[in-house]
Amino acid sequence: MMKTLVLWANDLSTNLGVRALAAGTAALVQGAVPESSFTFQSFGQPNRHLPGGRVTSIARERVTGRLGMQKWLSQFDLVVDTRAGDSFADIYGARRLAVMSAMAECARQAGAVVVMGPQTIGPFTTVRGRATGRFSLHRAGAVLVRDSDSLDHAKKLGRSDATLTTDVVFALPVPAVPKTRDVILNVSGLLWRDNPHVDAAGYRAVVAGVYERLTSSGRTVALLPHVLDSTDADNDAPAIREFAAAHAPDAEILSPTGLDDVRALVASAEVVIGSRMHACLNALSVGTPAVPLAYSRKFKPLLDDLGWTATVDLRTDADPAASVEARASDDGLASAVATTLDRARDRLLPATDAIRSAIS
Repeated sequence: MMKTLVLWANDLSTNLGVRALAAGTAALVQGAVPESSFTFQSFGQPNRHLPGGRVTSIARERVTGRLGMQKWLSQFDLVVDTRAGDSFADIYGARRLAVMSAMAECARQAGAVVVMGPQTIGPFTTVRGRATGRFSLHRAGAVLVRDSDSLDHAKKLGRSDATLTTDVVFALPVPAVPKTRDVILNVSGLLWRDNPHVDAAGYRAVVAGVYERLTSSGRTVALLPHVLDSTDADNDAPAIREFAAAHAPDAEILSPTGLDDVRALVASAEVVIGSRMHACLNALSVGTPAVPLAYSRKFKPLLDDLGWTATVDLRTDADPAASVEARASDDGLASAVATTLDRARDRLLPATDAIRSAIS
């Protein structure tokens, strides 16, 4: 039995995208090595062997061994460093990048094979960020990237043998669910409030316009949180409650209980409109057309690689609500999903090969 540690994703997060990352990573590894067991470790997850989230704390523990971090890490044959899917960059701050990189290096020094799981690479905007990124890429046993832009970033930082694949959500099983809903609209709590990505008031106007356009044309729209209610401000439930009160008092509000449940819900729809990337990826991976409302660079390259061109960029589109309505009404989307699924599954094959090679 190969013991695998999946870093920066877990199966208990209120963010269902993080759960998809954890479960998909496990499914990907099992595709390479069927007899594998898994431990998940992410931020905010108690572990008496790990120090606090600072590089100085990690370095001190590496020297003193007071908590037994290296002994704990040494039990694992393989460590899949997911970087939470999109955190291998310096746009979220130097500290986050440095902590994640330090943990990966400690795992390598403990004797594990460290593989950077399918993820977005970059951007790196600082000298320090590029140096840290180059170091982590060089030290990894294999580097898997989920889009062509990330492959270019990896190559520029000296990792010319990085493997191009796609998101691990496409490694998950597909639920058999009848189509009982028309449109599912995911409203993002991240974008609903002030945020560094898009104007919050503009975003609220866009989703209100999307709902109004669709319902006025006779379509039924249900509302979906993809980050569940919690004490963390970054969750979708409060935004959906406010949206429903102001614009959609009669709309069905879906309440997923976990990853399997949300995948069954999106599988029940004719189309999903999502502001969370993994709301869209969950939909596509179960065969439901998705119209992503993109707010960062991580959306388009991944979806373009799969031939999925229904993305609406909130940052650049002149009339996002109209564009969403047009795409959601496109009869060709349903047939295009099958092609996208085939392409995604083909893209996963080099990833399983790279994992087998890294641990052999």
